[in-house]
Amino acid sequence: MKKIKFGIIGFGCRSYGMTEILLGFDDIEITAVCDKYEDRVENAQKLVKEKKGNVPFGTCDYKELLTSGLCEAVYIATDWEMHSPIACFAMEQGVSVAMEVGGAYTVEECWSLVDTWEKTRVPFMFMENCCYNRDELLATAIARKGLFGRIVHLSGAYAHDLRTEVTGGKENRHYRLRNYLARNCENYPTHELGPMAKILDINRGNRMVSLVSVASKSFGMEQFVEDRRDTIVNKDLIGVDFAQGDIVNTIITCENGETMTLKLDTSLPRSYSREFCVRGTKGLYEQDINGVYFDGQPEFWTRLEYIDKYRDTANKYSSMLPNAWQEITKEALEAGHGGMDYVELRDFVDRLKSGEEMMCDVYDAAAWMVITALSEKSIKEGGAPQQIPDFTRGAYKTRPSADVLTFNEYKE
Repeated sequence: MKKIKFGIIGFGCRSYGMTEILLGFDDIEITAVCDKYEDRVENAQKLVKEKKGNVPFGTCDYKELLTSGLCEAVYIATDWEMHSPIACFAMEQGVSVAMEVGGAYTVEECWSLVDTWEKTRVPFMFMENCCYNRDELLATAIARKGLFGRIVHLSGAYAHDLRTEVTGGKENRHYRLRNYLARNCENYPTHELGPMAKILDINRGNRMVSLVSVASKSFGMEQFVEDRRDTIVNKDLIGVDFAQGDIVNTIITCENGETMTLKLDTSLPRSYSREFCVRGTKGLYEQDINGVYFDGQPEFWTRLEYIDKYRDTANKYSSMLPNAWQEITKEALEAGHGGMDYVELRDFVDRLKSGEEMMCDVYDAAAWMVITALSEKSIKEGGAPQQIPDFTRGAYKTRPSADVLTFNEYKE
């Protein structure tokens, strides 16, 4: 069996977890690793050697890795600023790309991704793992079957207490700190937006037309630092004003008449949630309680209960889930984020081998990432509407609908 030669660029926490999953695949070989910090490169080499016995080529220069001829595909998990430049350079070298998520800094950055892909046609996948999560896929399957009726509105959030991660940015060499100090925007839109966009066929018969964004005041980070002024490692943060608003709300209008709302909520105390919700003319799905409600039933939720540690569902809708979830193993479930990281990486590798189109493609990446740049402008202009570019240049009108994975038939 021919193995795909993989390079990995960027070795923060996210990349280590994904690398461990890739090391479990028999049909890939990690041949090169890269990070701008030499100690991370050495740690990555040790990880691969411990698992597979070989020591991959290591470098602090991503261009050296991508021009080495050692890689057929590359997984990119660097700081947000470098995702697009590295992806474009990789495609220009003929190296297939799996690019991690994050928001764009400019509209031009998104166009550069699209233009480079259209010029090279090198396989490119945007690694939005929430599009592969069981809950979102189950809601999508129900929506695809028409059981929610006509979809009218979707909402979601990236609601995650990141105060410790952000304030530890200097000692942990994490890019979020500089972003929260200098920018005020919807900086991480794709976890909630990706699954919504798939349900609404964005870039495939529908498109996002405009957005408005507003931000609350920024008190959360300052309060967090003040409360820990005696113990915080980075004393330079004491008394500093953070630019990032504590709560950012964004409303997106689509060409076919639907709306979507996104919420960034990362600098106040809270528990984790994506608050994913689908609203239609015949019913709705609510992720926080994993429940559905259909028109005409008593005013109580139908819970989509999971009955054991393998998360097999005890409801009639679960049979529609893709085979990747029907057949998932315990090891895959424990590999990262409850299984969705494994399913996502497996899908990328399988599509590379088959030559099949990537389901989270370059047009998705551009449309979802641009929300960050446009939200920043909208907030600066007091919530003024911003037009969202059509990165397909009109092709969305005839591009066929495509799901992330193939759903099974619904059985009454």
